[in-house]
Amino acid sequence: MLVTSCSHKKIDTLVSSPSSNLSVEFFLTQEGQPAYRVLYKGGEVVSKSLMGFKLKDAPDLASGFKIISSDASSFANTWEQPWGEERYIENRYTELRVGLQEVGDLQRKLNIVFRVYDDGLGFRYEFPQQPQLGSFTIMDELTEFALTGDHSAWWTPGQAGNQYEYLYQNTPVSEMKLVHTPLTMETADGTFISLHEAALFDYPTMNLAVTSGTSLQAALVPWSKTSDVKAKVTTPFATPWRTIQVADKATDLLTSYLILNLNEPNKLGDVSWVKPGKYVGIWWELHLEKGSWNQGPKHGATTANTKKYIDFAAEHGFAGVLVEGWNVGWDGEWWNHGGDAFDFTKPYPDYDVDEVTRYAKEKGVYIIGHHETGASTDNYERQLEAAYKFLEKYGMKTVKTGYVETGELLTNGHYHHGQFFVRHAQKVTEIAAKHKVMVVAHETVKDTGERRTYPNLISREVARGQEYDAWATDGGNPPDHTTILPFTRMLSGPMDFTPGAFELTLPDRPNNQVNTTLAKQLALYVVIYSPVQMASDLPEHYEQHPQALQFIKDVAVDWETTRVLGGEIGKYVSIARQERDSDNWFVGAITNEDERDLTVALDFLPSGKRYTARIYRDADDADYRSNPAAYVVETRQVSAADTLDLYLAPGGGAAISLLAE
Repeated sequence: MLVTSCSHKKIDTLVSSPSSNLSVEFFLTQEGQPAYRVLYKGGEVVSKSLMGFKLKDAPDLASGFKIISSDASSFANTWEQPWGEERYIENRYTELRVGLQEVGDLQRKLNIVFRVYDDGLGFRYEFPQQPQLGSFTIMDELTEFALTGDHSAWWTPGQAGNQYEYLYQNTPVSEMKLVHTPLTMETADGTFISLHEAALFDYPTMNLAVTSGTSLQAALVPWSKTSDVKAKVTTPFATPWRTIQVADKATDLLTSYLILNLNEPNKLGDVSWVKPGKYVGIWWELHLEKGSWNQGPKHGATTANTKKYIDFAAEHGFAGVLVEGWNVGWDGEWWNHGGDAFDFTKPYPDYDVDEVTRYAKEKGVYIIGHHETGASTDNYERQLEAAYKFLEKYGMKTVKTGYVETGELLTNGHYHHGQFFVRHAQKVTEIAAKHKVMVVAHETVKDTGERRTYPNLISREVARGQEYDAWATDGGNPPDHTTILPFTRMLSGPMDFTPGAFELTLPDRPNNQVNTTLAKQLALYVVIYSPVQMASDLPEHYEQHPQALQFIKDVAVDWETTRVLGGEIGKYVSIARQERDSDNWFVGAITNEDERDLTVALDFLPSGKRYTARIYRDADDADYRSNPAAYVVETRQVSAADTLDLYLAPGGGAAISLLAE
């Protein structure tokens, strides 16, 4: 399915979205500095905001410009994702391309491109190849976002270490300092705005800094601890898109695909080998310290233990088994800049990779590889080709990568999210694609929609996941955490959150627990989108709840379409998704620490078709603190004309499978 149209005409520097609800005006200040402002439904959402760059050993690209061209075009097509939360995505925008040239002696050229959609816009800088501007160094990007009020903002700190894994804060914009994106805000009149970036390649990640009042400026991650350089550029070059998404309702942000649309189409060709799926693995037991990554009496990644997980996966229909701690390098303080010891082709003696591979293949399961680097990108890059040949040889169709470090620097002194690391992450993606390996990246660069261009980059972390429930000194993720993620982190792309905990009180960890009900754990498979979903708990805990396990076995991970049924940031969210190539639907609804009654209208179902609804809900006396494992399973026949009344306990949720008859 592909529909395309394109038209061109000469216009001035005001451009509106296809339905004219969103407009951008570009102009030059009296000093010749580029600037823009954004209007939504006639009201200003971004006031006069300056643009440009500070350069090293060269005059800044920040003033003295004249407009030498201004061209507009419109574009519309519908493209198909090979996998995703929405199969067919409409890409419809109006583009304004402004050509600038300095009026001084250098006469350097700079293009600024705006693409304006009905749900937001993106803009980027393009540096044409020119003798006056060959290779140069960017010290700062001067892009501003001058907000029109002290909006309520949901944010995590930027460049603060800890791999961007923080709980969200909700404060006025003026109380922020340096923040990570996506940054989601609500204005006083109830409009929702999200700031982020798209198509991040060969450039540092963008944080946002409050410069004065409610004005934000792009804050690029530096090159290294000892250098204030932000980016090293050679023309021709285009920066990532700076994105502004705007919606009347917070829930509308969840089905905005602007970030994906601003990325280039698939460059890998045939990606039929990229297959979404569910997995189990040697992981949660390590976080609970029932097993260990390193060698010793508790070593988790043994041949025998892996076979136990393979048996469980085969019995219950899971595609893969993740094995962490299988390779040499885990002994000692690997997390404290000790990553040079990791060998990505040498198993520990008690892990027989040949036997494990044979056994998994016999059972119809594949092993998911694991590459923890300890943030030593140099050591990893030395072994990349050999490491991915090893994965391919042993049929490991997916690899989970990791970059754990104790501060905010790689072992070579570069920043974790600076241009060097962005280049490294891209190199890993491309080598993995060469060997037909899917990548689930942890402690990596934030998602900016690159999965459209490189569909083997199938999921990533870059937020605080469920592992924190096992050992965080604050007692684990609070109930509202997962009601914030869909409106913030999830706007960037899939997250490997690793839901599915059934033992919630963690008897061996008296200071920690999983702060949800069991029914909410099931709902997270629908609410927190990822095309690879882990059933994270231990096999013996699933065997105690066969009814609840059935939902994890049934729920899809690849979707035809997504419908957001309701939600408020930090309070609750309810989402329905249709399984790809199927008439089956699944619904997930979750709440924060407050109990809640929801009515779910099933009018998203096709008219005239009957469904068997299997409802996994909190019991009447369920509570995430005192009675988290209390749930009820109910079955009834439904159609599009029906509604379902759901009770969500404190910290609770509900999961529904709607199986077509």
